[in-house]
Amino acid sequence: MTSAKSDVLILGGGIIGLACAHYLLETGRSVTVLDQATVGSGSSHGNCGTLTPSHATPLAMPGVIGTALRWLLKPDAPLRIKPRWDPALLRWMLGFAARCNWKDAARATMAKAPLLIRSRELIEELVRTQQLACEFEALGTLNVFRDPSNFEHARDSLALLADAGIRVDVLDAAQTLAREPALKPGIAGAFFNPGDAQLRPDRYVAELARSVLARGGRIEEGARIEGLVREGSRIAEAATTKGDFSGREVVFALGAWSPALARQLGLRIPIQPGKGYSITYSRPSRCPRIPMTLKEPSVCVTAWGSGFRLGSTMEFAGYDTSLNRTRLDALKRGAAAFLHEPEGPAVVEEWYGWRPMTPDDLPILGRAPGLDNLVLATGHGMLGVSLSAVTGLLVSEVVAAGSPSFDLAPFSAARFS
Repeated sequence: MTSAKSDVLILGGGIIGLACAHYLLETGRSVTVLDQATVGSGSSHGNCGTLTPSHATPLAMPGVIGTALRWLLKPDAPLRIKPRWDPALLRWMLGFAARCNWKDAARATMAKAPLLIRSRELIEELVRTQQLACEFEALGTLNVFRDPSNFEHARDSLALLADAGIRVDVLDAAQTLAREPALKPGIAGAFFNPGDAQLRPDRYVAELARSVLARGGRIEEGARIEGLVREGSRIAEAATTKGDFSGREVVFALGAWSPALARQLGLRIPIQPGKGYSITYSRPSRCPRIPMTLKEPSVCVTAWGSGFRLGSTMEFAGYDTSLNRTRLDALKRGAAAFLHEPEGPAVVEEWYGWRPMTPDDLPILGRAPGLDNLVLATGHGMLGVSLSAVTGLLVSEVVAAGSPSFDLAPFSAARFS
């Protein structure tokens, strides 16, 4: 067993925790990162790796509740809520439903868009300056529709993105097929998002961890947190399976695992684990050139030089550890409706992970109320990779007691009090 103290102790070794470590090291702080398993083995590992300012609009949009109700009895629908008595999930869903209106959607978009735009810039800078071998490419993304009515209805949200400074190009069917020949005929049209990019997330995490270690950071894997010791208004130490660790400042970057530890500290963090799935293949011969979201089945498709991935779906089933074959098969069927070659010749990995979902689809960032040395960096939902760099920068600015680059009031945990 060990006992160690650093300037900053980071709880969580996913992409958010590692990005925080990088930017804190840049300010000259000593940093220790704790992870209960191996770094990046959670939702940082198997997502589709798109960097998407175009996803600034929240999940809580007008009309979403009706769609969700129609999906409830379909086990292979993009959204599944496992039937059970769960008061925390019920409260979360009521909070989500209350925000499904244009006023709240506009507010969330205007808060999130600047962070996504800046993070996209910072990640490209990180890849270049730190020489991160993570297959980064600035190709844009496509949102592809087969149903003409869905395509027309989806245009309603474009004004929100335009107001937030995010460009979207509307393509008709012929323009979409010319842009992406891997798609089958029968497409209604697409939105092309030129400001988006992609990388391979597992390699991004591994490379960022390498960079953190090279700069003198410490990463403790297999350090499951068993309790946090509070002394007055400060976190004194974290008791783990590998010993006790402490820091003058503590960063809370535990993703979907945040609520239980937050309760020990008297904090209310209304995060639900939104389970996502992916299948990684070797590359098909007719491989898409541009990462895309197939809108009707809600399937994300990303190709890299090293592979090809289908991902997405949202399942609220608690911390269920089963690999739901129905959900994986739905990814394949959704891709088959759009792509000439929806699967690669060999399956490399079938995966699931839990995304930390907040009811307003905004992350939780900034000082924790009532705790002098705790900084929150959690609740990034489906955008952890996209928001990683700007979160790391903001956390380093908060720890340095300077003025953060962005107003953190919309992201404060106090909004849930």
